Amino acid sequence: MTGTANLTHIGSLIRNLRKERDLTQSDLARKLSTTQSVVARIENGEQNLSAEMLSKISKALDRDIVVVSKGALNIQVEGGRKLKGKIETRTSKNATVALMSAALLNNSTTTLKNIPKIEEVYRLAEVLESLGASVKWHENDLSITPPENFNLDNLNTESAAKTRSIIMFIAPFLHRFKKFTLPEPGGCKLGARTVRPHFYALENFGVKFQETDNSYRISHRGLKPSEIVLYESGDTVTENAIMTAAKIPGETIIKYASANYQVQDLCFFLESLGVKIEGIGSTTLKVNGLEEIDIPVTYHVSEDPIESMFFLSSAIVTKSSIIIERCPIDFLEVELLKLEKMGFKYKIVNRYKAKNGKTDLVDIKTFPSSLKALPDKLHSLPYPGLNPDNLPFFTVIATQAEGQTLIHDWMYEKRAVYYKDLDKLGADTVLMDQHRLYITGPSKLRGAEVICPPALRPGAVILIGMLAASGVSTLRNIYSINRGYEDIILRLNNLGAKIKVLREF
Repeated sequence: MTGTANLTHIGSLIRNLRKERDLTQSDLARKLSTTQSVVARIENGEQNLSAEMLSKISKALDRDIVVVSKGALNIQVEGGRKLKGKIETRTSKNATVALMSAALLNNSTTTLKNIPKIEEVYRLAEVLESLGASVKWHENDLSITPPENFNLDNLNTESAAKTRSIIMFIAPFLHRFKKFTLPEPGGCKLGARTVRPHFYALENFGVKFQETDNSYRISHRGLKPSEIVLYESGDTVTENAIMTAAKIPGETIIKYASANYQVQDLCFFLESLGVKIEGIGSTTLKVNGLEEIDIPVTYHVSEDPIESMFFLSSAIVTKSSIIIERCPIDFLEVELLKLEKMGFKYKIVNRYKAKNGKTDLVDIKTFPSSLKALPDKLHSLPYPGLNPDNLPFFTVIATQAEGQTLIHDWMYEKRAVYYKDLDKLGADTVLMDQHRLYITGPSKLRGAEVICPPALRPGAVILIGMLAASGVSTLRNIYSINRGYEDIILRLNNLGAKIKVLREF
């Protein structure tokens, strides 16, 4: 590892992670079998670091240090192995980033329990810290205390540019500033994911928007409750409307709202802060806002149905019997019905509530199954339809189903194009246009080298295909996967997969 700037950056990260874990330099030195003076030099950027030492530090601090360097993180997958055992669904990325934004509505401390330590969350935490917020980790719990005065001039634009979640800062900022500028959101490269529905929704509250080449200038002369019909039933636009209404006294009615899992989690959280919301789980919400919110609150984020679907798909294509625990069943029922009609065999072995006391969870046992293609096209819809983030998993599942499957990914211009990378593993697909893909199966998948698509779900689909492929595969630059899945390589290996991490410097 060379380069003073790199060493200084990595040393600073190591120091911050050590402090977050309440470790002294001596404590870390003992974990690394070295001396305190060596740790001090590392943290000051004065010590060259070998790949072996970086690996040791990553293990000691429970965080892959190398991912933040300019080198790519690659993996090697020995496919064709059966999975076995149990895996627990972790909490939702999409709900977490919404709640991190909503924490800015609260003048007091918000503690989010057991949230995923993933790149998307780290980037948003960096943005919060740059604004002056106190952000503290306690293992997987995150405490956020907003500052009395936000400093938008210090906003970390580099971190903001890497996440689309920054768009949800509009609502809390509206309650702090009469005018401000927000950088254009980043995240997955999925085509023209317009933010115009946000503008159309929030202008009902009295908000004005002006677009520049890479930012948005936002202003208002005072916010007022309103009755809103959303331009589209999107998750983040619904969340922005809800968070704006949450601190406007009086009743706001939001029609054509998303009722998806992350929106419901946001509503449950705001209810714990005293905001009254009627219609949770429906497409019409009535929000009675509060002028001020100043309540120390602890909230348990609910589990991620998209992660449950990841492991369901992995079990299906490897013909494995595993138990997937803590699956939020209300947000998987349509997917499971379609899979059942394809021939997938499974059993619900337990039912219980999530720690938020609201979300219904189940444990699902999978069985090796022979699949047949559905005669109808597979496409996503707003909840309670097939989740747009779950549709990609059907592409890799379809490679193992007898017959021809039509995937219609109408929401995003580019995502269907990324599915074509399955051909590199031996899949038989035909791209009809940028939204429609025919897949003919079953195909015998085989190992190959693939560059990970720059989008979370297509990247995950390629990884799942490699689990089923015979031989050895290499997936290069998995940053997009790390944005959404915590410790995914370790957890797959614990199920019997054989995945090796490769690093480039």
